Amino acid sequence: MLQSGLGLLLVFGILFLAAYLIRKFNPGQGFGRTGPLRVVGGLVIGTRERIVLIEVEDTWLVVGIGPGQIRTLHTMTKGESPPSAKDEKPFADWLNKMIERKNEPH
Repeated sequence: MLQSGLGLLLVFGILFLAAYLIRKFNPGQGFGRTGPLRVVGGLVIGTRERIVLIEVEDTWLVVGIGPGQIRTLHTMTKGESPPSAKDEKPFADWLNKMIERKNEPH
């Protein structure tokens, strides 16, 4: 029984070591911090929909991701904010007002 337990621990140890080495040295995972692409941020819209801000060299891409599709929504230079973003109220304020209006008795 002891010999079987030690053998099982050895097999699990080898599996974890192999998984660590594959994750550490896998060339396909080069994108990210060191590659040409970097995810700056993201926002979950629905259960399967997201909006992601991706940096490619000196360009930011706003990308919509849904089931089975990826679409570029907007392209801008790195660090640039949309001109109307400073003039508009934040979305959270608008959403809170709508929730308050809905909860008011008629």
